[in-house]
Amino acid sequence: MFSVLFPGQGSQNIGMAKELFENFNYVKEYFLNADDLLSKKLSKIIFDGPKNELDQTENTQPAIFLVSYSFFKVIEKETEFNLKDAKYFAGHSLGEYSALCCAETITFEQTINLLKHRGLAMQNALPNGDGGMVAILGQTIDEVNNILNENNKKFMCYIANDNSNGQMVLSGKKKDLELLNEILKKKNIKFVNLPVSAPFHCPLMKNATYEMKSLINETEFKDPIVNIISNVTANPLSKSNDIKKFLIEQIENPVRWRESINNMISFGINSFIEMGPGKVLSGLVKRIDRNVKLNHVNNLTDVQNLIND
Repeated sequence: MFSVLFPGQGSQNIGMAKELFENFNYVKEYFLNADDLLSKKLSKIIFDGPKNELDQTENTQPAIFLVSYSFFKVIEKETEFNLKDAKYFAGHSLGEYSALCCAETITFEQTINLLKHRGLAMQNALPNGDGGMVAILGQTIDEVNNILNENNKKFMCYIANDNSNGQMVLSGKKKDLELLNEILKKKNIKFVNLPVSAPFHCPLMKNATYEMKSLINETEFKDPIVNIISNVTANPLSKSNDIKKFLIEQIENPVRWRESINNMISFGINSFIEMGPGKVLSGLVKRIDRNVKLNHVNNLTDVQNLIND
Protein backbone atom coordinates (compact mmCIF):
# COMPACT_ATOMS: atom_id res chain seq x y z
CA MET A 1 0.00 0.00 0.00
CA PHE A 2 1.21 3.50 -0.78
CA SER A 3 0.60 7.11 0.23
CA VAL A 4 1.14 10.29 -1.77
CA LEU A 5 3.01 13.17 -0.09
CA PHE A 6 2.81 16.85 -1.07
CA PRO A 7 5.65 19.25 -0.12
CA GLY A 8 5.47 22.58 1.67
CA GLN A 9 7.50 25.79 1.77
CA GLY A 10 11.23 25.40 1.27
CA SER A 11 10.89 23.01 -1.71
CA GLN A 12 10.59 25.73 -4.34
CA ASN A 13 13.16 26.41 -7.06
CA ILE A 14 13.34 28.62 -10.14
CA GLY A 15 12.23 26.78 -13.28
CA MET A 16 10.22 24.06 -11.51
CA ALA A 17 7.70 22.28 -13.80
CA LYS A 18 8.84 24.27 -16.87
CA GLU A 19 9.10 21.09 -18.96
CA LEU A 20 5.48 20.28 -18.09
CA PHE A 21 4.42 23.79 -19.13
CA GLU A 22 6.24 23.39 -22.46
CA ASN A 23 5.00 19.85 -23.20
CA PHE A 24 1.36 19.78 -22.08
CA ASN A 25 -1.23 22.37 -23.08
CA TYR A 26 -3.46 21.60 -20.09
CA VAL A 27 -0.55 22.35 -17.71
CA LYS A 28 -0.05 25.66 -19.50
CA GLU A 29 -3.73 26.35 -18.86
CA TYR A 30 -3.29 25.64 -15.12
CA PHE A 31 -0.46 28.16 -14.94
CA LEU A 32 -2.28 30.83 -16.94
CA ASN A 33 -5.45 30.25 -14.92
CA ALA A 34 -3.45 30.73 -11.70
CA ASP A 35 -2.00 33.98 -13.12
CA ASP A 36 -5.55 35.23 -13.74
CA LEU A 37 -6.86 34.14 -10.33
CA LEU A 38 -3.93 35.80 -8.53
CA SER A 39 -3.91 38.90 -10.80
CA LYS A 40 -0.14 38.51 -11.19
CA LYS A 41 2.30 36.64 -13.43
CA LEU A 42 3.08 33.85 -10.99
CA SER A 43 4.21 31.67 -13.91
CA LYS A 44 6.92 34.21 -14.80
CA ILE A 45 8.10 34.32 -11.17
CA ILE A 46 8.25 30.50 -11.10
CA PHE A 47 10.21 30.20 -14.35
CA ASP A 48 12.37 33.33 -14.28
CA GLY A 49 12.51 34.51 -10.67
CA PRO A 50 13.99 36.45 -9.05
CA LYS A 51 14.42 33.86 -6.27
CA ASN A 52 13.66 36.36 -3.50
CA GLU A 53 10.28 37.04 -5.11
CA LEU A 54 9.47 33.33 -5.43
CA ASP A 55 10.46 32.93 -1.76
CA GLN A 56 7.87 35.46 -0.59
CA THR A 57 5.22 33.45 1.24
CA GLU A 58 2.35 34.93 -0.78
CA ASN A 59 4.00 33.57 -3.97
CA THR A 60 5.57 30.39 -2.61
CA GLN A 61 2.34 28.86 -1.38
CA PRO A 62 0.31 28.96 -4.63
CA ALA A 63 3.47 28.19 -6.65
CA ILE A 64 4.27 24.93 -4.87
CA PHE A 65 0.62 23.86 -5.04
CA LEU A 66 0.51 24.65 -8.78
CA VAL A 67 3.60 22.53 -9.46
CA SER A 68 2.48 19.60 -7.28
CA TYR A 69 -0.98 19.64 -8.87
CA SER A 70 0.50 19.75 -12.39
CA PHE A 71 2.63 16.64 -11.80
CA PHE A 72 -0.36 14.87 -10.28
CA LYS A 73 -2.49 15.64 -13.35
CA VAL A 74 0.25 14.62 -15.81
CA ILE A 75 0.44 11.19 -14.15
CA GLU A 76 -3.35 10.99 -14.16
CA LYS A 77 -3.72 11.96 -17.83
CA GLU A 78 -0.59 10.49 -19.43
CA THR A 79 -0.15 7.17 -17.59
CA GLU A 80 -2.19 4.26 -16.28
CA PHE A 81 -0.75 4.68 -12.77
CA ASN A 82 -3.69 5.59 -10.54
CA LEU A 83 -2.53 7.85 -7.71
CA LYS A 84 -6.07 7.74 -6.32
CA ASP A 85 -5.47 4.10 -5.39
CA ALA A 86 -3.38 5.50 -2.52
CA LYS A 87 -4.58 4.72 0.97
CA TYR A 88 -3.73 8.25 2.15
CA PHE A 89 -2.73 11.68 0.89
CA ALA A 90 -0.61 13.81 3.23
CA GLY A 91 0.85 17.29 2.79
CA HIS A 92 3.35 19.26 4.84
CA SER A 93 1.73 22.55 5.92
CA LEU A 94 0.59 24.21 2.65
CA GLY A 95 1.02 20.76 1.08
CA GLU A 96 -2.16 19.73 2.88
CA TYR A 97 -4.03 22.07 0.51
CA SER A 98 -2.43 20.29 -2.47
CA ALA A 99 -3.55 16.97 -0.97
CA LEU A 100 -7.10 18.26 -0.51
CA CYS A 101 -7.33 19.50 -4.08
CA CYS A 102 -6.00 16.23 -5.53
CA ALA A 103 -8.46 14.35 -3.29
CA GLU A 104 -11.27 16.46 -4.84
CA THR A 105 -12.24 18.07 -1.54
CA ILE A 106 -11.71 21.56 -3.01
CA THR A 107 -11.35 22.70 -6.61
CA PHE A 108 -8.25 24.14 -8.28
CA GLU A 109 -9.78 27.62 -8.17
CA GLN A 110 -10.74 27.31 -4.50
CA THR A 111 -7.22 26.13 -3.62
CA ILE A 112 -5.53 29.03 -5.38
CA ASN A 113 -7.88 31.47 -3.66
CA LEU A 114 -7.33 29.96 -0.20
CA LEU A 115 -3.54 29.90 -0.61
CA LYS A 116 -3.48 33.45 -1.95
CA HIS A 117 -5.12 34.65 1.27
CA ARG A 118 -3.26 32.19 3.52
CA GLY A 119 0.13 33.32 2.23
CA LEU A 120 -0.67 36.99 2.76
CA ALA A 121 -2.27 36.39 6.16
CA MET A 122 0.71 34.40 7.44
CA GLN A 123 3.22 36.86 5.99
CA ASN A 124 1.44 39.81 7.62
CA ALA A 125 0.57 38.20 10.98
CA LEU A 126 3.51 40.08 12.51
CA PRO A 127 5.54 43.03 11.23
CA ASN A 128 8.12 41.85 8.70
CA GLY A 129 11.24 40.53 10.44
CA ASP A 130 9.71 40.46 13.94
CA GLY A 131 9.58 36.68 13.95
CA GLY A 132 11.46 33.72 12.53
CA MET A 133 12.19 30.02 12.70
CA VAL A 134 15.13 27.87 13.81
CA ALA A 135 15.80 24.24 12.91
CA ILE A 136 17.30 22.19 15.75
CA LEU A 137 19.25 19.13 14.66
CA GLY A 138 20.09 15.90 16.44
CA GLN A 139 17.58 16.25 19.28
CA THR A 140 14.37 14.40 20.12
CA ILE A 141 11.09 16.20 20.73
CA ASP A 142 11.39 15.43 24.46
CA GLU A 143 14.87 16.97 24.59
CA VAL A 144 13.65 20.10 22.80
CA ASN A 145 10.64 20.38 25.11
CA ASN A 146 12.97 20.11 28.11
CA ILE A 147 15.04 23.04 26.82
CA LEU A 148 11.89 25.12 26.33
CA ASN A 149 10.50 24.24 29.77
CA GLU A 150 13.81 24.98 31.52
CA ASN A 151 13.96 28.43 29.94
CA ASN A 152 10.31 29.45 29.74
CA LYS A 153 10.89 32.47 31.97
CA LYS A 154 13.72 33.76 29.73
CA PHE A 155 12.07 33.43 26.31
CA MET A 156 8.99 32.04 24.58
CA CYS A 157 9.50 29.78 21.56
CA TYR A 158 7.28 27.07 20.12
CA ILE A 159 7.76 23.78 18.30
CA ALA A 160 6.40 24.48 14.81
CA ASN A 161 7.44 21.31 12.92
CA ASP A 162 8.24 17.89 14.34
CA ASN A 163 9.73 16.81 11.03
CA SER A 164 11.72 13.65 11.65
CA ASN A 165 14.01 11.90 14.08
CA GLY A 166 16.50 14.62 14.98
CA GLN A 167 14.91 17.56 13.15
CA MET A 168 12.63 20.00 14.95
CA VAL A 169 11.75 23.52 13.80
CA LEU A 170 10.92 26.20 16.37
CA SER A 171 9.10 29.49 15.86
CA GLY A 172 9.21 32.68 17.90
CA LYS A 173 9.87 36.38 17.95
CA LYS A 174 13.34 37.36 16.79
CA LYS A 175 14.56 38.43 20.25
CA ASP A 176 13.39 35.13 21.78
CA LEU A 177 15.05 33.09 19.04
CA GLU A 178 18.33 34.92 19.68
CA LEU A 179 18.15 33.89 23.36
CA LEU A 180 17.34 30.32 22.31
CA ASN A 181 20.37 30.32 20.00
CA GLU A 182 22.62 31.28 22.92
CA ILE A 183 21.32 28.34 24.97
CA LEU A 184 21.83 25.96 22.03
CA LYS A 185 25.42 27.19 21.53
CA LYS A 186 26.21 26.58 25.22
CA LYS A 187 24.83 23.05 24.95
CA ASN A 188 26.73 22.40 21.66
CA ILE A 189 23.45 21.65 19.90
CA LYS A 190 23.41 22.14 16.13
CA PHE A 191 20.88 24.62 14.79
CA VAL A 192 20.14 26.58 11.61
CA ASN A 193 18.31 29.90 11.41
CA LEU A 194 15.83 29.52 8.54
CA PRO A 195 15.46 32.20 5.84
CA VAL A 196 11.85 33.11 6.70
CA SER A 197 10.44 36.36 7.99
CA ALA A 198 7.53 34.98 10.02
CA PRO A 199 7.04 32.44 12.85
CA PHE A 200 4.73 29.87 11.25
CA HIS A 201 2.68 27.22 13.09
CA CYS A 202 2.58 28.81 16.52
CA PRO A 203 0.25 31.09 18.55
CA LEU A 204 1.93 34.19 17.05
CA MET A 205 -0.09 33.38 13.91
CA LYS A 206 -3.43 34.14 15.62
CA ASN A 207 -4.19 37.06 13.26
CA ALA A 208 -3.76 34.71 10.30
CA THR A 209 -6.10 32.19 11.94
CA TYR A 210 -8.71 34.92 12.40
CA GLU A 211 -8.49 35.87 8.69
CA MET A 212 -8.54 32.31 7.38
CA LYS A 213 -11.29 30.97 9.64
CA SER A 214 -14.12 32.81 7.90
CA LEU A 215 -12.69 32.15 4.44
CA ILE A 216 -12.34 28.40 5.04
CA ASN A 217 -15.80 28.18 6.62
CA GLU A 218 -17.34 30.03 3.66
CA THR A 219 -15.69 27.67 1.15
CA GLU A 220 -17.59 24.55 0.10
CA PHE A 221 -15.61 21.40 0.96
CA LYS A 222 -16.51 17.86 -0.16
CA ASP A 223 -15.53 14.61 1.53
CA PRO A 224 -12.16 13.49 0.10
CA ILE A 225 -11.99 10.52 -2.27
CA VAL A 226 -8.74 9.53 -0.50
CA ASN A 227 -8.39 9.97 3.28
CA ILE A 228 -6.23 12.91 4.33
CA ILE A 229 -3.65 12.72 7.12
CA SER A 230 -4.08 15.87 9.23
CA ASN A 231 -1.01 17.93 10.19
CA VAL A 232 -2.73 18.71 13.50
CA THR A 233 -3.75 15.20 14.60
CA ALA A 234 -1.35 13.03 12.52
CA ASN A 235 -4.38 10.80 11.86
CA PRO A 236 -6.71 10.21 8.88
CA LEU A 237 -9.65 12.49 8.12
CA SER A 238 -12.53 11.50 5.86
CA LYS A 239 -15.22 14.12 6.54
CA SER A 240 -15.23 17.65 5.15
CA ASN A 241 -16.32 19.29 8.43
CA ASP A 242 -13.37 17.72 10.29
CA ILE A 243 -11.01 18.77 7.52
CA LYS A 244 -12.20 22.38 7.79
CA LYS A 245 -11.83 22.40 11.57
CA PHE A 246 -8.26 21.13 11.56
CA LEU A 247 -7.24 23.22 8.53
CA ILE A 248 -8.10 26.30 10.61
CA GLU A 249 -6.24 24.93 13.64
CA GLN A 250 -3.24 24.04 11.45
CA ILE A 251 -2.09 27.67 11.23
CA GLU A 252 -1.21 27.91 14.94
CA ASN A 253 -0.43 24.25 15.64
CA PRO A 254 2.77 22.29 14.98
CA VAL A 255 3.06 20.11 11.89
CA ARG A 256 3.28 16.57 13.31
CA TRP A 257 5.09 15.10 10.31
CA ARG A 258 7.18 12.45 12.11
CA GLU A 259 4.05 11.10 13.79
CA SER A 260 2.10 11.27 10.52
CA ILE A 261 4.64 9.09 8.71
CA ASN A 262 4.94 6.65 11.63
CA ASN A 263 1.15 6.38 11.84
CA MET A 264 0.79 5.67 8.12
CA ILE A 265 3.46 2.96 8.37
CA SER A 266 1.61 1.44 11.34
CA PHE A 267 -1.56 1.48 9.19
CA GLY A 268 0.17 -0.69 6.57
CA ILE A 269 1.87 1.83 4.26
CA ASN A 270 5.20 0.58 2.89
CA SER A 271 5.68 3.00 -0.02
CA PHE A 272 5.56 6.80 -0.37
CA ILE A 273 5.42 8.97 -3.50
CA GLU A 274 6.47 12.62 -3.11
CA MET A 275 4.56 14.74 -5.62
CA GLY A 276 6.08 18.13 -6.43
CA PRO A 277 9.26 20.20 -6.27
CA GLY A 278 12.33 19.05 -4.37
CA LYS A 279 12.98 15.92 -2.32
CA VAL A 280 12.59 17.38 1.19
CA LEU A 281 9.84 15.02 2.31
CA SER A 282 11.63 11.96 0.91
CA GLY A 283 14.66 12.93 2.99
CA LEU A 284 12.53 13.27 6.13
CA VAL A 285 10.85 9.89 5.54
CA LYS A 286 14.29 8.25 5.15
CA ARG A 287 15.28 9.59 8.57
CA ILE A 288 12.07 8.22 10.08
CA ASP A 289 12.16 4.73 8.53
CA ARG A 290 14.78 3.48 6.04
CA ASN A 291 12.78 0.34 5.22
CA VAL A 292 9.99 2.00 3.24
CA LYS A 293 10.08 2.47 -0.51
CA LEU A 294 10.36 6.04 -1.81
CA ASN A 295 9.63 7.71 -5.15
CA HIS A 296 9.71 11.41 -5.88
CA VAL A 297 8.15 13.06 -8.92
CA ASN A 298 9.52 16.46 -9.92
CA ASN A 299 10.45 15.96 -13.60
CA LEU A 300 9.31 13.87 -16.58
CA THR A 301 12.04 11.28 -16.00
CA ASP A 302 10.61 10.73 -12.51
CA VAL A 303 7.15 10.22 -14.06
CA GLN A 304 8.58 7.53 -16.33
CA ASN A 305 10.47 5.91 -13.47
CA LEU A 306 7.29 5.77 -11.38
CA ILE A 307 5.28 3.92 -14.02
CA ASN A 308 8.20 1.56 -14.80
CA ASP A 309 8.97 0.80 -11.16
